[in-house]
Amino acid sequence: MDIVINIAVFLISAVIFTFVGIYIRKKSAESKMQSVESEAKKILELAQKEAETKKKEEIFKAKEEIMNARKDLDEEVRERRGEVQQQERRLIQKEENLEKKIDSVEKKEKELLLKDEELGKKKEELEDLLKRQMQELQRISSLSQEDAKQQLLAELEKTLTTEKATLIRNMEAKAKEEADKNAREVLGYAIQKCAADHTQETTVSIVALPNDDMKGRIIGREGRNIKTLETLTGIDLIIDDTPEAVVISGFDPLRREVAKIALEKLIEDGRIHPAKIEEMVEKAKEEVENTIKEEGERAVLETGVVGLHPDIVKLIGKLKYRTSYGQNVLNHSIEVSNLARIMAEELGLDPKLARRAGLLHDIGKALDHDMEGTHVEIGVDVLRKYKENENVINCVQAHHGDVEPKTIEAVLVQAADAISASRPGARRETLEAYIKRLEALENIADSFEGVEKSFAIQAGREVRIIVKPEKISDDQMVLMARDVAKRVEDEMEYPGQIKVNVVRETRVVEYAK
Repeated sequence: MDIVINIAVFLISAVIFTFVGIYIRKKSAESKMQSVESEAKKILELAQKEAETKKKEEIFKAKEEIMNARKDLDEEVRERRGEVQQQERRLIQKEENLEKKIDSVEKKEKELLLKDEELGKKKEELEDLLKRQMQELQRISSLSQEDAKQQLLAELEKTLTTEKATLIRNMEAKAKEEADKNAREVLGYAIQKCAADHTQETTVSIVALPNDDMKGRIIGREGRNIKTLETLTGIDLIIDDTPEAVVISGFDPLRREVAKIALEKLIEDGRIHPAKIEEMVEKAKEEVENTIKEEGERAVLETGVVGLHPDIVKLIGKLKYRTSYGQNVLNHSIEVSNLARIMAEELGLDPKLARRAGLLHDIGKALDHDMEGTHVEIGVDVLRKYKENENVINCVQAHHGDVEPKTIEAVLVQAADAISASRPGARRETLEAYIKRLEALENIADSFEGVEKSFAIQAGREVRIIVKPEKISDDQMVLMARDVAKRVEDEMEYPGQIKVNVVRETRVVEYAK
């Protein structure tokens, strides 16, 4: 019984405690909910205050930006107004100046009209005075105007008859002299009948074309392409009816070779215009430089000469584009070297010295176009500059008899030079004289200040002078052309006449980046 009561008491106590615990938890949860709600209200109030503060700040910033923009706009408007006012003032000033000029022109017109009237009056007075003088002269001389004219013509006819007779005699004498000279030239050309072919080979190059339409592209619009090529290379480009070919004419083989290579490259490329022509000419010059080097090395290898300075080897190669009396100087030098070596070996002398001196004996001819002095003097200076053997220098110095030979090898070089030059068909004096005349023509043109470069073209009938535009003005060009023509007349002998063509060209180049 007691156990049952205890159990009942325990159960009742447990239920009571359970309800008490639930009540306590409920009260604590309600208190927590109230505190959370109060905190949330506080957070909301703070957020609203901050939002209002930021809103006010943004509104203030926006007002400030609007004020600044309005100030900038006002300043820009003021500047524009100032510019417009300044332009208006300029226009007004220009109108005033124009009105003044118009007034001055009207005044000048009035003055000119008055002067014209005065001149008309003076002309009438002079005509009246001339009539009175003629009448007075006729009265004094007792001759009419027609009689006086007839008498004057009769006196003039007597004088002219004497002068005509003198002139006829002079012309007959000159004709005989010219006939003798022409006869000698004809006989000379007849004797040297192969000279024409030889001259053609050494002064003309032919470039083959894929078709005849290429001729028009080479000429270019208004001839600008052909003019550019002739100006850059100094040659004369002849385009005639020859099918699929153009002729390059020039006395300088080096220039002609550059022009030929450049033209062949342009034809191969297909794009022909002044800028491309300049590029191809530069490439052709580089190619010719390489050819000169290779020819020099070939000549050294062929003659067996060793130990030469590279610059001297290049000069030897340059002799490929130099002729002496129509004879190629490089082939002549190789021939002299071999002849001197053979004779030295036969006589038991020094063949190395002989062939070395024979190869170098005309080295000065590679530079005699660019430097003053004979080719012997230039050659000796070059060899001394590169510290060549004194015996070799003596051979070069003595091969034309300028100094006494110090060795037998020097005599052998003299003999080999004479043998190579005197063999049948080796040289053509007419061609050499012609080339020297063209060189003298270019030297006269180059001696004037302000000349950039000059070219003798049209077989010596024209010299084209390119002047520096910053030094020579258009007016000075006229004086220069006259001075060059006068010096050519005084210092040279030539058939016919020579055209002096002075060219002044200004170029401006800019690059778009």
